Amino acid sequence: MFKHILVATDGSSLAVKGIKAGVRLAAALGAKVTGVSVIAPWRTPMYSEGVTYGVPVSPQQYKEASEKAARKALAAVQIEAEAAGVACATQIVTAEQPWAGILRVAKAKRCDLLSITSHGRGGLGGLILGSETTRVLAHSKLPVLVTR
Repeated sequence: MFKHILVATDGSSLAVKGIKAGVRLAAALGAKVTGVSVIAPWRTPMYSEGVTYGVPVSPQQYKEASEKAARKALAAVQIEAEAAGVACATQIVTAEQPWAGILRVAKAKRCDLLSITSHGRGGLGGLILGSETTRVLAHSKLPVLVTR
C-alpha cells in the first residue's frame, strides 16, 4: 500500500494530531516518513510615514529564527517516529505558499501519501486566513490524510 508518507507540520499544537496519525499509519504499514516544515521567505520591511510594516530584522536573523522554529516543529515528527520504530527524515523548505512547498517536497521525495492537520477554519475565517490544507487537497495528485 503506502511506502513513504510525508508528514507536514507548522509546529502548532494541532499539528501533533497529524504527526501522530501519519506516523501510526506508517508503523502499521511498514512505511517510512518524511517530516516537512515550510518557512516563508524573508521580506524587506516597508517604511511609510513613521510606520514599519514587517519585522525589522536582518535576513540572517530571520533565517536563523525561522529555521530554529522549523527544527523544533520537526523534532516532534522525529520523536514520534523513533517511538514507533519508523524510519524518518526531515526537511525544511522555503516557499511563498506553504502548500506549494509541501507538494514540492512530496514530489522530490517520491512520497505516496500526505498527512496534514486542518485547523478547522471554515467560513469567513477560512476565507480571510486561508486554508493550506484546502490548497494541498486542491493541488495534490497524491492521497491526503487530513486530521482535525
